[in-house]
Amino acid sequence: MSLKGKTLFISGGSRGIGLAIALRAARDGANVTIAAKTAEPHPKLPGTIYTAAQEIEAAGGAALPVMCDIREEAQVVAAVAETMARFGGIDICVNNASAIQLTGTLETDMKRFDLMHQINTRGPFLVSKTCIPHLKNAANPHILNLAPPLDMEAKWFKGHVAYTMAKFGMSMCTLGMSAEFAKDGIAVNSLWPLTAIDTAAIRNLLGGDRLAAISRSPEIMADAAYAIFNRPSRSTTGNFFIDELLLREEGVDDFSRYAPGANGALAGDFFVPDEAFAATDTKVVPLG
Repeated sequence: MSLKGKTLFISGGSRGIGLAIALRAARDGANVTIAAKTAEPHPKLPGTIYTAAQEIEAAGGAALPVMCDIREEAQVVAAVAETMARFGGIDICVNNASAIQLTGTLETDMKRFDLMHQINTRGPFLVSKTCIPHLKNAANPHILNLAPPLDMEAKWFKGHVAYTMAKFGMSMCTLGMSAEFAKDGIAVNSLWPLTAIDTAAIRNLLGGDRLAAISRSPEIMADAAYAIFNRPSRSTTGNFFIDELLLREEGVDDFSRYAPGANGALAGDFFVPDEAFAATDTKVVPLG
């Protein structure tokens, strides 16, 4: 298993899960384009495209930081063109950028509704669409959406219908594109965490340090993504993977290193079907 010489195009990879995926690939000597909006330090968010690039290169990879708002078609087209000019191809597309607001219908203003749909649904469609002509030329091409299983239970909609609609839009890209591009050998899969992941969204929007303490590190998602990328694309497509369940398939049985400070149950993530929780002995409590 190795991603040496492979090129990854990652949206929103200046921090969190996207950066963790980039660093895991960089350890093999991969090339990584970080296409994200944060070019200047943010008072509440760690990292920029440039600090991410420095970390990638320190880990052993080659990095291309590109200022890119995935809502803007011209910027996405330019970022992909820069990637092709620098690295000569694209092997893996990771749709990681996301926007979240967990509010009910009456509390959700339309500006935020539009933002979530533009980033969570339109963005992955656009990024994938732009990368696919180049992925067709790759030896083992993958698209990975950081998106949940399509678990159509009302409980996932009732408290935040706008966010769920937008996030499930990304999942529908997995469902449709995996079938559409199967003949081209392009794998299109989703990956979602069993438990909450310690990211800026957890710390700034959902629960702060209290929730972060019972969350896993982004490295579990990076290790799961790495396993997907090393599977044959023609036989690994149309899946809605859950990180822990996938890693158990890979032979991992000790997950303590992903949450070294946790004592007891972890926070279970949104959108995880009941049968996924039942398939593991990991103790979880509801997120929130």
